[in-house]
Amino acid sequence: MNIKSSADLRNKYSEVSELAKVSGEPIYITLNGNGDGVFMSIEAFEKREELLLMRSRVLAAENARLAGGKTHSQDEVDERFRKRYEN
Repeated sequence: MNIKSSADLRNKYSEVSELAKVSGEPIYITLNGNGDGVFMSIEAFEKREELLLMRSRVLAAENARLAGGKTHSQDEVDERFRKRYEN
């Protein structure tokens, strides 16, 4: 976990930005010793957003299944993908 002060973010932005890019992890920003915010690279943010979207889709599908929604076997799914991508 990386922690930097708000002064570091203000005075050493390039250094903090490079650390975010290299580590691929969020950097916790403190103000007067207390947590204040998070800084992360665009790549890390987009990856996190994509992961959250995928998780919400899986949860929606699972909820639909539990509510009695139609399900498909692996063979059915494979066939649908095969047909879709053969064209």
